[in-house]
Amino acid sequence: MLPAGDPAVSKYHTHSVPLDMDDVEKDWDTPIAEAGIAAKASVIMRVGAMDLASGTGSFRVREMMHRIAYPLGVHVRADVNLTDIEASYTDGRERITDVIDLPTTGVNTERIWLLEHFADWFSVNLGKKSMYHKRTEVSQELMEHLEVRDASQFSADVAKKVERKAKKGGKLTRDQQLDKEYDDASATGEAANRADPIADPERGMTVGQAHRRLDMIEHRKPLYGPALAGFASACACASFVFLLGGGPYDMLGAFVGAGLGHWLRRRLFAHRLNQFFVTFVCVALAALACTGTLRLLALADPTALHHDTAYIGAMLFVIPGFPLITGGLDMAKIDFPSGVQRLAYVFCIILMATLAGWMVATIVHLNPQGFEPQNLDPWVKAILRMVFAFIGVWGFSMMFNSPQRMCFVAGCIGAITDALRLELTDFGVSAEMAAFLGALLAGLLASAWRTSVRRGWLPVHMGYPRICLTVPSIVIMVPGMYMYRAMFYLGQFSTLQALDWMFRAFMVIICLPIGLAMARVLTDGNWRYDN
Repeated sequence: MLPAGDPAVSKYHTHSVPLDMDDVEKDWDTPIAEAGIAAKASVIMRVGAMDLASGTGSFRVREMMHRIAYPLGVHVRADVNLTDIEASYTDGRERITDVIDLPTTGVNTERIWLLEHFADWFSVNLGKKSMYHKRTEVSQELMEHLEVRDASQFSADVAKKVERKAKKGGKLTRDQQLDKEYDDASATGEAANRADPIADPERGMTVGQAHRRLDMIEHRKPLYGPALAGFASACACASFVFLLGGGPYDMLGAFVGAGLGHWLRRRLFAHRLNQFFVTFVCVALAALACTGTLRLLALADPTALHHDTAYIGAMLFVIPGFPLITGGLDMAKIDFPSGVQRLAYVFCIILMATLAGWMVATIVHLNPQGFEPQNLDPWVKAILRMVFAFIGVWGFSMMFNSPQRMCFVAGCIGAITDALRLELTDFGVSAEMAAFLGALLAGLLASAWRTSVRRGWLPVHMGYPRICLTVPSIVIMVPGMYMYRAMFYLGQFSTLQALDWMFRAFMVIICLPIGLAMARVLTDGNWRYDN
């Protein structure tokens, strides 16, 4: 057993073939640079598993594990799949293998962001350079105050303090007051820091201190409760419907259905129920709620009954955008086992969702024939597309547990790229080419944002992971309507029409990760060359 109050490793290894736990316990209070290979591997694997559980791809999990291993003098060779990692470690003297299986998969962009700060904090405290952020003071302060509820706001406060110190000249009363407010806000974590110093200059960071920081990252509560997440889903799907060509009634029906559906999904996931069962139940509720809303509206305006297609928009909150995109990126990095597993998972989720929607349509006799023409002025339509693309990406980012600043940045990228994609299709560009160009531009904008932060052109605390900006901004481009129509016609035994819509969806879907991969090749040397 591990020391009382330090459950990190023992709890973490519930789903694994464990390391030598006696060795980890023995080195718990040992400086990690002097610890044995088992203790070092426990930290490396845990970081990789937390990143994997947050929805990122295998290429990024390996990068993060190598980043933690490098300052420890450990070499890692890891096989990363959808829910498991098998890794071998060596420090030149000893070798050890660790295997872990995650019980499920999900998305948590705040955790992906915090793990980048952890990696920089870890490297700097072991005498190495940071990789992800130029100003390491932000990572240092953030890791010392992980108990704060709003880590994004705290990092912004730290960045402002760092910038004021860097520009320190004359005495400004207002600056001194802001410094005092910052110090007062930081005081809540001082007692914990005194009891658990981060890096003793004489000894360095211990194994236990590293795990306790990972504990605090892993056990952070979601930023948004089920009700607020449901509202975000409602906004995202209503915006999605407008971008697909829907009108006010369609948007209202999708708003109600998607909001209730995602609220129920969050509640059911809290009980650790099977993902496929939850998807089926929540999509059925969303479709029924959307249809019921339109029936109520029909009491005042009978034309609301003509908006059968709206219930498809209410289902779109279940689109597994992260595994879809990261699966494609994994395959672009020639990691086919992980990529194929992720795409198989995506197929199963979509199959359950479309099956539930088709069954509801059959029971209540829906016959979706598409949305009615919007009849908007081209300039008005272009502006509204940007507005609703921003709202849609903002909503999906909240569903992925992104801090509000991250949601805003992703929303701005999505407003530009998705509006461009739709305008291109209006000018006769094929949907596949428009999706590729939209994804390529999203990747380039995210890379430009990240580079601007590193060069000091943008605030240091805004250096978000690219994947946390690109995936929400292009998930709204996923052709959910095409995929549902394929299942609908399959249920009607119209095989040729089903295949037609299936291949249309397939062609658009594969263009999205290809566009992102091309952007990474153009902006990142690690992607440009085979290493």
